[in-house]
Amino acid sequence: MQDDRPLYENLAAHLDRLPAGFPRTPSGVEIRILRRLFSQEEAALAPLLDMKPELPEEIAGRAGLAVEELAPRLETMSRRGLIYRVRLAGRDRYMAAQFLIGIWEFHVNDLDPDLIRDMNGYIPYFFKEQIRLKTPQLRTIPVSRSLPSEQAVMPFDEARRIVAEQEKIVVAPCICRKEHAIAGNTCGRPLETCLVFGSGADYYEGNGLGRRITREEALDILQAAEDEAMVLQPSNSRKVGNICVCCGCCCQSLKNLRKLPDPARYVASNYHALVDEALCSGCGLCAERCQMDAVRLDDGVARIDRNRCIGCGLCVPTCPEQAAQLVRK
Repeated sequence: MQDDRPLYENLAAHLDRLPAGFPRTPSGVEIRILRRLFSQEEAALAPLLDMKPELPEEIAGRAGLAVEELAPRLETMSRRGLIYRVRLAGRDRYMAAQFLIGIWEFHVNDLDPDLIRDMNGYIPYFFKEQIRLKTPQLRTIPVSRSLPSEQAVMPFDEARRIVAEQEKIVVAPCICRKEHAIAGNTCGRPLETCLVFGSGADYYEGNGLGRRITREEALDILQAAEDEAMVLQPSNSRKVGNICVCCGCCCQSLKNLRKLPDPARYVASNYHALVDEALCSGCGLCAERCQMDAVRLDDGVARIDRNRCIGCGLCVPTCPEQAAQLVRK
């Protein structure tokens, strides 16, 4: 039997060279995951792509294949969520997909208990590498009603404004809550909440990963996020490509972030919460809603741990005394 490990080792090294990385583990569980997702042929082809969208004829020389043979292979891989496809000037172009956020999320319809088990074993290692990156990969923006009305809010900090600017919006199931549901650990929060925009919306819709919705439906999802105490995590860029709607009990990022003593250090956010102790009644509702354990009750008063607060604003709109507010960093 031919040893296929060099193929998958090369694929792992390729994914690790991409901006989000693909760290190795002592157990080698990451190689097992790649074997589950990529055939040997696909594992050989994927490292030939980079983060620049290219036509099949631009890739053919590196692949040593005729365009007529390569093009359908690339299309199949893009349909299987292994590489990314974007349509430019009327033609499909192909590029590498990062593992997270990317290849893993593209398999939201293909989850099974074995893949979920392996991913749960791998993601803590992935997260440890993420927090070492110079630019934070995690970003949080406030739920809408928590935004301070007296301050100017940047457009990329306001979820409703981000949604209002989109020409096309696709909603997809949250892969984290879906995997928990398959494992019998559902938290009961809404499943269909991940918002995707732009070329990502085309990709998700074309691959059957989500469905197109109106701006009004997207705004309803943002309202549900506030009601259900879920954190809004968009892509960390001014041109937002997606907004994940996450809960601290299921989201792999938030779960691992919550274990750290200083989550705020690893999240790009322009706000932190503040409590007016003179107004606070000590009801504890803010502590219940906080997904980072950033609120503690001392002597009947809520206090914010700045090292833990990621500026999501979930503590603000439901405070009965209006004692909580967001302030810009």
